[in-house]
Amino acid sequence: MRGEWIGVWIAIVSSSLGGTAAAITRYLVSGADPVALAVLRWGIGFLCVLPAALLTRVRWPERRDWLPVAALGLCFFGLFFILYNIAIGYTTAARASLALATLPLHTMVVAALLRTEPLTLRKTLGVCIAVLGAAAALAAGLGSAPTGAWRGELIMTAAVICMAFYNVLSRPLMRRSSPLGFLTVGMGAGAAALIVVGLLTGSFVALQNFGPPQWIAGLYLGVGGGAAAFILWVMALQRATPTRVANTMTVNPIAATLHSALLIGEPITADLVLGLIAVFAGIWLATSDVQRAVVPG
Repeated sequence: MRGEWIGVWIAIVSSSLGGTAAAITRYLVSGADPVALAVLRWGIGFLCVLPAALLTRVRWPERRDWLPVAALGLCFFGLFFILYNIAIGYTTAARASLALATLPLHTMVVAALLRTEPLTLRKTLGVCIAVLGAAAALAAGLGSAPTGAWRGELIMTAAVICMAFYNVLSRPLMRRSSPLGFLTVGMGAGAAALIVVGLLTGSFVALQNFGPPQWIAGLYLGVGGGAAAFILWVMALQRATPTRVANTMTVNPIAATLHSALLIGEPITADLVLGLIAVFAGIWLATSDVQRAVVPG
């Protein structure tokens, strides 16, 4: 149980880094192609993760697992983040992150369908409170949102389904290798596919217009929002159940809202604040049973 509690907190740190990456992506998206931004994030991320994996002599996935690990990498580091970057082009970073906060619901449903994680009443109630809070905030603030924001949030929902399957299906593969070995292979497969797509579609042309501020933001996107965030994410998935890890994604909008306000002046509205309060309540409810089990020890 102590390991599960630690996994939840590792996931919260990871989700916070992901929220800052959403603000950075929103800052860059008007001047770059979604594929190019995904290559920046995972190309740089892979260049950080690979040396760490080699130096620490990680346990790599077994030969029979390389294909499914690569497939999950393509689904998540490729497809998910192309959809993610397209979504942020339509709406604000805060609203996109609130849509991303529905990840716990999707993960819970996928885990139940694949029979990998039993549901409990407390966990279900916590996830529902967090998700309904996010949905209410999105609906209430639609009038002040950018034109066509609903398209971004709908695209983000499709992206979230990709991540839900990644969360559920990755855990047994990690157990047969190591978190860093699993992450390196999957991220490498996703980054390689993105580079090929970028070369074929001319997505990298926009990067020629980047100045020092944009390249600094892109470097952070790869190191902080790429390598660091997802090393922590797979470490969390190794220690805690997929639904509990996914439930921490509701921290993502908080970091995205604060950094977007500072970086690009996106407003912090009452609707978002109320939604975030509900999100925190859901996290506490879904994970407090783990914390209570740890305290006596």
